Amino acid sequence: MRWGAPLMASATDARYGQKESSDQNFDYMFKILIIGNSSVGKTSFLFRYADDSFTPAFVSTVGIDFKVKTIYRNDKRIKLQIWDTAGQERYRTITTAYYRGAMGFILMYDITNEESFNAVQDWSTQIKTYSWDNAQVLLVGNKCDMEDERVVSSERGRQLADHLGFEFFEASAKDNINVKQTFERLVDVICEKMSESLDTADPAVTGAKQGPQLTDQQAPPHQDCAC
Repeated sequence: MRWGAPLMASATDARYGQKESSDQNFDYMFKILIIGNSSVGKTSFLFRYADDSFTPAFVSTVGIDFKVKTIYRNDKRIKLQIWDTAGQERYRTITTAYYRGAMGFILMYDITNEESFNAVQDWSTQIKTYSWDNAQVLLVGNKCDMEDERVVSSERGRQLADHLGFEFFEASAKDNINVKQTFERLVDVICEKMSESLDTADPAVTGAKQGPQLTDQQAPPHQDCAC
């Protein structure tokens, strides 16, 4: 499976997320998917991050949509292609087709909805089935601003994340809690994995090309929501 580099890059460069010589507007392009049950807040989460906007009106996503955002991490300009997927079962065949090539997933549940939490294991299985082995996943409990309606404790979310091998955040698109931190941490994890792949790459395969110098960076501390 290739790293999420521009499509016109060479096979080796694409595999390791190298810069495309014909496009100097970004160093890397990462494809990220937000998945989870319907109504957990995936679209609101994306709009808060990409546009810093929030609307309380719920409109179910039909099929799949995406936004693009460019950020700077480790002195690299990274273009994020963030896909917002529909949570309904009837769209599952469509959405799972987009798992291929994704470098990162935000697997989301609603802390006020037990069913969405119980579905996390199934979503995790789908990631393993339809994506590639090195795809990085963060588990996010959304709507932590609704503390009075909470049914899934932070501890249960953290325990499930540990069991699945994912990092864990609680967040609120409405109150803009841990939204940016979630995306930036996911990007950092992807960069760390990419750097490891470059460090262990066979020079005979890569043509002894030196990989990007992605320095380890302390992730910004995220706040557990105690709204």
